Amino acid sequence: MKDSNHYLEGKTCLITGATNGIGYVTAVELARMGAELFLTYRDNARADETVAEIRSRTGNEKVHLLHADLGSQKQIRVAAAEFLVTGKPLHLLVNNAGLGNTKRMVTEDGIEMVFAVNHLACFLLTLLLLDRIKQSAPARIVNVASEAHRFGTINFDDLGGERRYRTFGAYGQSKLANILFSYELARRLAATGVTVNCLHPGGIASGLWTNNGPLAQFMMRVGRLFLKTPEQGAQTTIYLASSPEVEGVTGKYYANCKEKTSNKESYDQNVARRLWHVSEQMTGIGA
Repeated sequence: MKDSNHYLEGKTCLITGATNGIGYVTAVELARMGAELFLTYRDNARADETVAEIRSRTGNEKVHLLHADLGSQKQIRVAAAEFLVTGKPLHLLVNNAGLGNTKRMVTEDGIEMVFAVNHLACFLLTLLLLDRIKQSAPARIVNVASEAHRFGTINFDDLGGERRYRTFGAYGQSKLANILFSYELARRLAATGVTVNCLHPGGIASGLWTNNGPLAQFMMRVGRLFLKTPEQGAQTTIYLASSPEVEGVTGKYYANCKEKTSNKESYDQNVARRLWHVSEQMTGIGA
């Protein structure tokens, strides 16, 4: 069995949200392990810088870009199609991208932004790539969730917060959705050779809330004194992506590189199946 430093040699990985924070650290480390990377990006300038930095730091030239604003289902579909047309296998998908908003915003598809980017983008991209992932087995899907899921519940009567938008409630709901999706997908992929796990990276000093005005930016600056660095926060993602210790392990939630119990609602299979059905309707993926 290969150790984690060599597990990804010759394998192809796709990472969302890799131009900063824990996504960037994850990309650097996976490139260092020899993986060929495809990174989704929104900002052209930062994307080019990211690729140059990763290649320079790791000596790995196999780093590619896929343009996609994850708030746009159309762009997600285009990015998935661009990857599939390469004909390459996909041994690892890391759904890392996420955001938090202090005010309710909607995407071009008319969907509340936090739910759209944190959950629906993950759901849609994964299912668009799923046949290729299964063909590439053994393969892994790693979804970055959060302990903030404990502040949320899946409010099917008001998923988009139109009646009442609460900052941490919306974020918590989206992260709970990540976990419910991970568990349900793991059940559906049993015996396929594809594992699905999710994780809490820890409170991270990142840019997650920095697009939310002076107060949120001030809170993040103060919070940096107590939060993990992106390098520390990326460790569980890297562990689930590359460690031989989790070969064959699926449908689990991790924090600090150890399995952990998520909240009670996350294990409710009726909620998971209903969320899957609603997500199919909201993305059109089942049509």
